[in-house]
Amino acid sequence: MLRAERSRIYDELLAEHTIMRRGAALDAVAFANLADGQPVDVRTLVSTSRWLIEYIRSHHGSEEEELWPTLNQLFPTAVADLDRMVIEHQALDAELHTLSRVVDAIAAREITGGPAEVLVVVSEAAMSGLPSAQRVREILTRHFDEEEPVLLDLFPQVSDADLGRVRNGIFRGDFRAGPHLVLGLMEDPDRIPGYAAALSAFPASVRWLRPVMLARYRSTKKALAVTTFPDRV
Repeated sequence: MLRAERSRIYDELLAEHTIMRRGAALDAVAFANLADGQPVDVRTLVSTSRWLIEYIRSHHGSEEEELWPTLNQLFPTAVADLDRMVIEHQALDAELHTLSRVVDAIAAREITGGPAEVLVVVSEAAMSGLPSAQRVREILTRHFDEEEPVLLDLFPQVSDADLGRVRNGIFRGDFRAGPHLVLGLMEDPDRIPGYAAALSAFPASVRWLRPVMLARYRSTKKALAVTTFPDRV
């Protein structure tokens, strides 16, 4: 059994991972919908993709600053596992960079003119973004599937002081970017593990506006032509 603090930080990591898993699934399915000719709002797709990219980068950046150095120092025998996690971060970063370039190129194209011109731009956006969005989802899912058992094994052996420092570095409660997406993905298709604790990290003003944020999240899904949550993540 994990002690309370160890259980808490692990549950918080699972919550963060679930938000990112779901966000990557939502983004990949939206690109697939666009490629399939469904009425996806390209501007909403651009903003959602940019949110996802920055959310993942921020989370992984804080892990690399706080989590991996601490674990490497404490568990020299686990270096191979931890090094593999870092290598997977690098692979994911490279794919996020590719997706970011695609999204920036889409955003830079003004959709003007008649239906034929609009169709060309939308088709290009779908064809260029879909493979990258799918790879981000695949790499992210595989990485978390490998990372979570490693952390579950190591966390019980970490001191309270070290865990507290890691936790403060990783979980800053900064949801200023895309709070409607974070809140929505915390509840869709069901509430994430540790939902109450995760919700308490939001500023009071955001918690009060939760119904408004969830309505905006549903509008975002509609704009992405996603009627139900993508397949199991």
